[in-house]
Amino acid sequence: MPTTGPLRAKLSELPHKPGVYLMKDRFGTVIYVGKARDLRRRVSQYFHPSRRLGWDLKFNALVDAIRDFDVHVVRSEPDAVLLEGRLIKDLRPRYNVSFRDDKRFLLLKVNLNDPIPRFTLTRLRQEDGARYFGPFASSGALRRTLALVRHKFNLRGCRPLTPTEADYKHCLYAHLKFCTAPCIGNVTLEQYRMQVAAACDFLDGHCQEMEQELETQMKRAAAALQFEQAAQLRDLLDDLRHTTRKTGKFIRMPSTLPLALDPERELAELGQTLELPAPPTRIEGFDISNISGTFAVASLVSFRQGRPDRANYRRFKIKTVVGQDDFACMAETIRRRYTRLLQETTECQSPKSKAQSPRPSAQRPKSEGSPGSEIGRPESASTDLAAAVGPNPRTTSAGPGPTRLVPASALPDLILIDGGKGQLNAACAELAKLGLSRVPVVGLAKEFEEIYRPGRSEPLRLSQDSGALRLLQRVRDESHRFANTYNAQLRLKRISESLLDEFPGIGGQRKAALLRKFGSVHRLRLATVEQIAAVPGFGGKAATELKRFLEARSVPAGPPTP
Repeated sequence: MPTTGPLRAKLSELPHKPGVYLMKDRFGTVIYVGKARDLRRRVSQYFHPSRRLGWDLKFNALVDAIRDFDVHVVRSEPDAVLLEGRLIKDLRPRYNVSFRDDKRFLLLKVNLNDPIPRFTLTRLRQEDGARYFGPFASSGALRRTLALVRHKFNLRGCRPLTPTEADYKHCLYAHLKFCTAPCIGNVTLEQYRMQVAAACDFLDGHCQEMEQELETQMKRAAAALQFEQAAQLRDLLDDLRHTTRKTGKFIRMPSTLPLALDPERELAELGQTLELPAPPTRIEGFDISNISGTFAVASLVSFRQGRPDRANYRRFKIKTVVGQDDFACMAETIRRRYTRLLQETTECQSPKSKAQSPRPSAQRPKSEGSPGSEIGRPESASTDLAAAVGPNPRTTSAGPGPTRLVPASALPDLILIDGGKGQLNAACAELAKLGLSRVPVVGLAKEFEEIYRPGRSEPLRLSQDSGALRLLQRVRDESHRFANTYNAQLRLKRISESLLDEFPGIGGQRKAALLRKFGSVHRLRLATVEQIAAVPGFGGKAATELKRFLEARSVPAGPPTP
């Protein structure tokens, strides 16, 4: 993507310091988290033209999706590694592969309340009264430093919580004189606890003497041309410095980050482009998803101030449309959504009419658009609403139909339909029937990103860099994603359903027992009645009925029908 003005300005303000950067897409979702020794140099590489000429398709797709970024400056590179790992686990970005598992960084633990304290490695910090050091970005450096600490302070490394004389017989740490062996009384428990306390101070950073000693030994070995030993001492010194270096403590980062570079400007530009009286504070977007007419569903997403308002997302399972008819599906969705909105507004603002209603609450429609609901009688809801609204109503006219009064907070400032003229006309027809034809509504077609408006024969085409178009694309893409997700959930649920669900009287436990025993319905068909009866929960009669049920639903093999 080309580096726009706001992004270029943010790049120029980045410091030459270590830290973590978060790349975000047009919805503000974090899609990649990375660490950097130099934030300005590393982040600028993403937007360099030469990087887009590479063969890495994943990198090119990431760069194309970037619309904004955030950075967090830290003190050192190990701090950047720790913060990167925590953010990836919290946010689970799409383009990150490492750190997405549930494994945590290593901690060093010692419980001073134990009879004979010992240092152990763990990945989970608990409220158990123990003392923890870390987390550590390099597990190898930590393990080598722990071996150095045990050797320097003569600490035990055996597993038993309270070692005894029997454990001493097989303890190499004691026989090699690495441990002072408090288990057999070589030293008192108080003396051993002083050794542990000294090791804790060492891990806290009081290790200057050890560093100077290792550095002196390294230089002495190098001067004696013992380069292999000098290299080992150098690596041990580096491990010690990495392990005892102070690391920062990071709080959980919020996942709700800004969604656009300048959402207020985009809203203002959208209001001017569509000739609205004011920028659309609240936008509702609709989309249809189906596969050859099956699993037809619709989605409603709500954006407030240019940001997703996920608490007001809704999804619909199409009920009245047979076959693949996107226009009819869109009409049903609009009808169900705003009929329900009229009914809810009436009930909330007209307690008098609700008290006079003879229909009990048990007889209210259970779902939007279900048979027997008041979708076919919108005038009743609208008439009650007209009498119930308070000050600051929004007046909408249905043309030849009655006039509706709806509170301004109940209706969106703009309705976005995913589609062209057909879907837009279907939505406008339903809004007119409900007396809501004055609510602004537009359609956004995918192929050429054309904006269709009611009463305009020619679509509106905006520049790809237009903030108004980017805002509409975010709403459209989010409604498309939400609808496809619901469609996929229904398909997976149908696939997971078994033929055994149709057998009367079978429950989840007996079905699971059958599948555990035979593995599949096909193998169950080949089983005898006696084998089925041996399954827990089945007797001879139930096994016989199940066998007949499966035989009646088996497809006989034969020649193909001409």
